[in-house]
Amino acid sequence: MNLFGRAGRSCLRKTVRSILLLLVVCIISLLFLSGMASRTANIAVKDSTRQAIGAGFLLEYNPENRSQRLAKICEKISEMYPDGQGSYGGVHQEKWNSNGYEVWSVTTDNSFESLKIEDIEKIAAVEGISDYNITTVPTAVKQANFERIEDPDVDQTNDFQGVALIGNRDMSLDANVLSGNVTIKEGRMTTKEDTDVCVISQELAEKNQLKVGDVLQFHSVKEEEPVQEAEIVGIYQVKERMQPYMSGDTYRSENVIFTDLHFPEKVEQDDPLYEKAYFKVADVDDYDAVKEAIKETEINWQWYDLIDNNGNLDTMASNFNDLEKISNTLLLVVAGAAFLILFLIFLFWIRNRTNEIGILLSIGISKSKILLQILTEAVCIGILALGLSFLIAPAVSNAAAGYLAGRQEEQARLQEEMDAGKVATDYQAPELTVTKVETALTPAMLLTDGIGVGGLLVLSTCAAGVLIFRKSPKDILSEMS
Repeated sequence: MNLFGRAGRSCLRKTVRSILLLLVVCIISLLFLSGMASRTANIAVKDSTRQAIGAGFLLEYNPENRSQRLAKICEKISEMYPDGQGSYGGVHQEKWNSNGYEVWSVTTDNSFESLKIEDIEKIAAVEGISDYNITTVPTAVKQANFERIEDPDVDQTNDFQGVALIGNRDMSLDANVLSGNVTIKEGRMTTKEDTDVCVISQELAEKNQLKVGDVLQFHSVKEEEPVQEAEIVGIYQVKERMQPYMSGDTYRSENVIFTDLHFPEKVEQDDPLYEKAYFKVADVDDYDAVKEAIKETEINWQWYDLIDNNGNLDTMASNFNDLEKISNTLLLVVAGAAFLILFLIFLFWIRNRTNEIGILLSIGISKSKILLQILTEAVCIGILALGLSFLIAPAVSNAAAGYLAGRQEEQARLQEEMDAGKVATDYQAPELTVTKVETALTPAMLLTDGIGVGGLLVLSTCAAGVLIFRKSPKDILSEMS
């Protein structure tokens, strides 16, 4: 009987042993595939405060990546300056003593926080995008020739005592307008051709007896000069009050003033601070194709979140905390544990086949051929196990990546609670909730998994065989019962 015949009969004769090995190899294969798939998972995250409206896409900074970039720059500052206090890359780090405790303060300026205009323009050039808008962060400024709306019952202790400017490249594509919450009562909205213009609330207009064509004056909250002027081109009304950006009356709905894109930076006398960019899809039927084309744009996608019209965003797993690092660690642990488990299985397997090995030796079959038969049995069972794992791997990979993402989300939340009060910063990260995790198993992953599992089977079988076959044929025959 040839090698494959003996191996096949042996597998069928020892059914329980064969099924056990098949299950173990299948689980090992699934763990490998799950680890590899998790490294490149697409994580769907819901942020109810940052939903894009309509057939379009919203671009914002990825908060996790922002935290990573901030941490790296802080480390660089600590290396550059002996006392750890200094500035670099738009990040400023300093410390002081408060009630005997050392408190570190990390602040950032517009150059660090603003979206990159060159990246926005690259996406806007994608075929299928009909128009786009850039929106600045709500900017606190002081009014010079009119009064703002105030609530006497609101604590104004830490308020800027001013109003909030929101610059838009095209106000008609602002999220508040697209949602239908903001509509024009008089005049018009700002456009990309405008310079030094604004649209004010109905309440602010009534309080100051303002009308379209009047000119408003503003200056920064730090300096009274220079004063910048903006002509009123429209008066808006809201269905529901816009949620304030911060406490106090500076950011209250009635004190929000929409301007052309560059007016806030003129008043602040600072670099622009672009908070988000919206891209309008020309044909709704091409929505998915445009989304894929956007993702192929050559920009540093690790920096950004691309939010779709349902308020869901896709972010690479490498940007989601340390999921990629954890997946790599998982692969190493699985490889080590798998070798140990398979080694013990084959060691037990061979030791319980002393009689069979002795008989084969007695009829003149060499040790190498006997070891090759055992290896052939393992490979045959391994091939069946790999086929089974490939069938169920997509579901298992999604579940594993989802579990890891959930654990990372929880860990990040706990870390934020532990760090609360230790570092002072003006940045408020949005609350993101993982809603779906999708993994993709590529042919390269399947091939790598097959090679890896096959290598483990060969190594563990040979390692276990060496411990048995190093004995002489005489010793092996003497152990036969």
